[in-house]
Amino acid sequence: MSPLEIVEIHFRAYNDHDLKAYMATLSEDVEIFRHPQAQASMTGKAQVAEFYGTQRFNLPGLHAKLLNRMVMGETVVDHERVSGLQDTAVEAIIAYDIEKGLIRRIWLLGSGPATLQE
Repeated sequence: MSPLEIVEIHFRAYNDHDLKAYMATLSEDVEIFRHPQAQASMTGKAQVAEFYGTQRFNLPGLHAKLLNRMVMGETVVDHERVSGLQDTAVEAIIAYDIEKGLIRRIWLLGSGPATLQE
């Protein structure tokens, strides 16, 4: 699969709250970074599965809307509007680094209140 296809499966699994499909897109040693921290906030599939299973996919209103997507080689960058985390939607830039057909690193950048109206 191409990096674009992998990220699309990952994105759909997020919106479907499908932890099994979500985790299938990640490498065993996946790392997730939250800007501006230099250290990974999560490392490894077990830690990611625990967090998303208990802190995200249990939120019934959780939904991401894709606003823009760019692909450059093995990197895919999404601009998303996420609702269901708090009272108002937030916007985020999410960069995915693909290695050997799986997501190896994720960078979460610029999370903040949504600035665009639907």
